[in-house]
Amino acid sequence: MSVYKRKGSDTYRYDFELGGNRFVGDTGTADKRKARKVQERIRRQEQARLDAAKGKSGANMTFGAACTRYMEEVGNFHVNTDTTLKSLLWLEAALGKKTLVSAIGEERIAFAVAKRRLENRKVGNAKTPPKRVSNATVNRTCTEPLRKVLLRAEKKWGCLVQPIDWAGHMLPEPKERVREASIGEEELVLDQLDRGYDDAVIFAVLTGCRRMEIVGLTWQRVDFFNRVFTVIGKGKKERVVPMSAAVFDLLWSIKDYDPEWVFTYVAARTDRRKDLIRGVRYPITDAGLKTAARRAVEWAGVENLRFHDLRHTAATRTLRKSNLRVVQNLLGHSDPATTAKYAHALVEDIRAAMDATSPASIPADEIEYRLNSLRKKRKSE
Repeated sequence: MSVYKRKGSDTYRYDFELGGNRFVGDTGTADKRKARKVQERIRRQEQARLDAAKGKSGANMTFGAACTRYMEEVGNFHVNTDTTLKSLLWLEAALGKKTLVSAIGEERIAFAVAKRRLENRKVGNAKTPPKRVSNATVNRTCTEPLRKVLLRAEKKWGCLVQPIDWAGHMLPEPKERVREASIGEEELVLDQLDRGYDDAVIFAVLTGCRRMEIVGLTWQRVDFFNRVFTVIGKGKKERVVPMSAAVFDLLWSIKDYDPEWVFTYVAARTDRRKDLIRGVRYPITDAGLKTAARRAVEWAGVENLRFHDLRHTAATRTLRKSNLRVVQNLLGHSDPATTAKYAHALVEDIRAAMDATSPASIPADEIEYRLNSLRKKRKSE
């Protein structure tokens, strides 16, 4: 029977028969579509209980068996397979391989999340004190993998799974910042780069490409005639990016350095262990570019600037000359909401245009003084 409302009730009720038994109750929602989902979830749970009573396979699956099966059916096809496996092995150790899937409830999940939060991660060298695992890392390596395993166990393998409030176990994450490098900061950093790394950083500022997309670019994917190049982004998705005049000029200037790889560097010294010979060009690596950029920022005296901020810089500068849709295509975002964080640039430009058409009767420093006074007043309240 479909969900229905009783006279005078705001919420829908469910009513169905299964195994000769009738199940009736309140779904707790006034949304008919959501009520149907609640009814279907309850039906699956009751079916799982019947299967368990009959000794059917899957109804009494252990968590270790569920993790193994998840890796075989899903995890082995992830781009970062090793990361998925590492997360599942940690969950097995935390929850117990022999623990039944049906025994994993709110309390066990809260325990696993708390345990992951208390762990430390090593940063830098042995002298650098360890840092606590961030909320984002806990969500990505603990809560989300566990949710995916249990969801598949319930929907695909007929396991009895307890209802879980997953949103309540997700830890709050800070919103991604949008840090734009100024022209002056860009020049300071570039002054500290050479041997090919400067070309890669300029390319990042001009195109907004990710570090992995830059180091993986080959000449086979560069089309000078049509003035486009193709990069391999997240999820191994291809993205065709048009060449601006500046990008064309940059790529043309380095096209004879290496027959295969676009971005290369000149070895500063001979290193037998790494098979490097001083003065010879080699393809830039992800770790090498990351280290070179980090050191250049430090030596230039620029604060709070990361390599990924170069992508934000390209996006913000492009947005000032176009619109969010153009930036979305440039960065390869599948969801427009991801690009919306750059809307602040439009707000600032609109304010500047309004100030130009209607000059203020008070100077800018007076406005800042008044705002500071307001901030102090709010802090004292």
